Amino acid sequence: MNQDALVWCLVAAVAVSVAAALVLNRRNKAIAAKKSQVEATMTQKLSETEGQLATVWAELQQHKAQHAETIREAEEAAEESTKAVLKGSARFLQSLAAEQLALLEEIQRKYGGHAVLGDLLEVNHANAQMARKAQGIAVMCGAPLGRRNKAASVYDVVRSAQGQIRNFRRVEIMQQTGFALKASAVSPVALAVAELLDNAASFSQQGSPIEVTFQRVQKNLCIVIDDAGVGMGDEDRQKASALLSGDHRSRLSQLGNQPKFGFPVIGLLAQQYGFRVDVTGISRYGGVRAVVLLPEELWTEEETAPAEAPQLSTIHGTPARPESAARTAHGLPRRGARQVPIASVPDRDDTAAPPVAAPEEAGRAAGRSLGAFQRGTLSGRNLAPAPFEGSDDA
Repeated sequence: MNQDALVWCLVAAVAVSVAAALVLNRRNKAIAAKKSQVEATMTQKLSETEGQLATVWAELQQHKAQHAETIREAEEAAEESTKAVLKGSARFLQSLAAEQLALLEEIQRKYGGHAVLGDLLEVNHANAQMARKAQGIAVMCGAPLGRRNKAASVYDVVRSAQGQIRNFRRVEIMQQTGFALKASAVSPVALAVAELLDNAASFSQQGSPIEVTFQRVQKNLCIVIDDAGVGMGDEDRQKASALLSGDHRSRLSQLGNQPKFGFPVIGLLAQQYGFRVDVTGISRYGGVRAVVLLPEELWTEEETAPAEAPQLSTIHGTPARPESAARTAHGLPRRGARQVPIASVPDRDDTAAPPVAAPEEAGRAAGRSLGAFQRGTLSGRNLAPAPFEGSDDA
């Protein structure tokens, strides 16, 4: 009896276990099905969300590109507007400088024998510096340079550049040269050399030398400027090289509160007119060596006039030498008449007082020196000289 009861208990337990297993199995299957359904739903929603996110991201990129384009257009518009304003201002300053030069010419014609005219050299020199700055700003703003009709001596072009900087007396042109720049290259090279000389004078001590030499290297002509300044570091050289190459064009807003137009202007001129400028060298004084490399397309051999041809007075404002003198003090053949004199700096001999000179004669000499200075400055700014400058006996 007990055994039968035990068997029935075992059978009941097994039945319950089987039933429980069946129930659990069904529940597991239901849970798995529900899980699969939930996962499918979540996957579908995730896919939809990713699609929406991709759409939003694409729209965001599009808006970002449109925003960047709008900013770029606004910056370009602001840059062009600023350039237009500066160009107009620079042209106005150049007009004032031209009027001042015309006034000085008129004063010379009217009071050509007065000794006080010598003091006007300083006024004219300051005017030449103002004209150079205005011209540089105009070039930076896209204004074209004026052009000459004839070639000019490389020596005279450098002299003209020398006369457009403040400390021009520190510049020593160490040699003459028998080469001339073609007409199209005179104005840009003169402005570029003036900026380099001004840079050399600004970053070197007062009284230290600034030497200019000329070298012909294969088919290129080089104007070499050596100063005794502080030099440049590697980072400064890289920035200068980028600006001078003309590939990197700085915006006016990037020039700082005290804008430096020198290297950007030189880079624009070099790119437009086909010459190169390098300032990575070291001078023999430990400063910077700047080299203006002129390809053969920009220069030519300087033509010499026949010996019997009439000669002009020397371009530096000294009294006229006899026409029979066929060579300069450096032993080179004297050049014939050119369209416009280029030099704008009086020689050292011009400033030296003669051993004995009456006041009237001193005034006439000062007037002649002023006339040479004015003519050179006019030519450096591509202006025609006045048709009448007064005689020595005025």
